[in-house]
Amino acid sequence: MRAAADDFLPLTPGFFEILLSLSAGEAHGYAIMQQVERRTEGRVRLLPGTMYRAFNRLQEQLLIEEAGDRPVAALDDQRRRYYRLTDLGRDVAAAEARRLSASVRFAAEQNLIGESDV
Repeated sequence: MRAAADDFLPLTPGFFEILLSLSAGEAHGYAIMQQVERRTEGRVRLLPGTMYRAFNRLQEQLLIEEAGDRPVAALDDQRRRYYRLTDLGRDVAAAEARRLSASVRFAAEQNLIGESDV
């Protein structure tokens, strides 16, 4: 029986950022680190040790998997591992995005943030 996406919530910021990065397609660890730092304007930084422990945990939870396909060998470093979201991983990322969106809407209703912050 497949786990429900909500059973994984809330996600840590690092887990969520990894899943968000992989929602755009397969990527290797260093590319994910760069995407997260760029997307969050440096507010979230994934350090290599933390990130690879997160990859192991996300794989154990069946949220991501190692991708079988690799880029052309001349364009790739064979030491890199590429990852992709599983269907469950995509569902969990979407559930977390909805959860966070509801919190942001509530914060706006309470005048904690303005329309320009949403």
